Parts: sequence; C-alpha cells; structure tokens
Amino acid sequence: MQENAMRPFGGHNLTVKQRIFNYRLSRARRFVECAFGILTNKWRIFHKPLTMSRRKAMAVIKCCTLLHNIVREMDGYRPDDLFTCTLDAVTSSTTTMMKTPRGIRTVFANYFVSEKGALPWQMSKI
Repeated sequence: MQENAMRPFGGHNLTVKQRIFNYRLSRARRFVECAFGILTNKWRIFHKPLTMSRRKAMAVIKCCTLLHNIVREMDGYRPDDLFTCTLDAVTSSTTTMMKTPRGIRTVFANYFVSEKGALPWQMSKI
C-alpha cells in the first residue's frame, strides 16, 4: 500500500515550511500507528500480515475500523475533542502539481503554513 505514502523532506538545511511539513507528517504517522495498534489489540486478523489482495485488505481494515467505532459507541465513548475540517485549500490546488509525489508534498507543505491549514501551536514544535 505504498503508492500513496508521503516522504518527509530530507537534509539538514530545511526551510520552516519543510520542517512544519515533516512535523505534521510525523504526527500523522504516529496517530495512524497508534490507531493500528488499537485495532491489532482488538482484532486477531492483524496479528500477522494480511495475505490477500489490496482491495480485500482495504475492506478488512475498513470493516474492523467500523466495528471498533460501533463497540466504542456502545461502551459509551463519545469524544468531545473531535476536530473536523475540510481540505478545500488542498483540493483546489492546481491539478498539475497533484500529479507527482513531490508536487503533492509541496501542496500539503503550502497548506500547512497557510491561514486555513496552520495549527496555532505548530511553530513551537519545530
């Protein structure tokens, strides 16, 4: 499932925008790893590699995620701190840039420092 994987900017002399992108990408990766850790603890199917087609693996992951959310809701879990937003600034970017992995990374890097995409505390984390 690597065709959509994003890579951080490399090197030591990174711009502020590149460092923010790397921080946000790392934060997203940690979040996903934590979520998969929770799924792995709950569903045995994730205790070993999924030996199935990509389409079927995606369906299994989605089903387990849905079941996990249903179980949490039935247990009374209702998070108050959910944060939702649209990615209008990203999706409205030029389609030419969105055709290459580097272009996609640049679009997200620009979004993360824009008025719509910046987090109030991100500068203190880089």
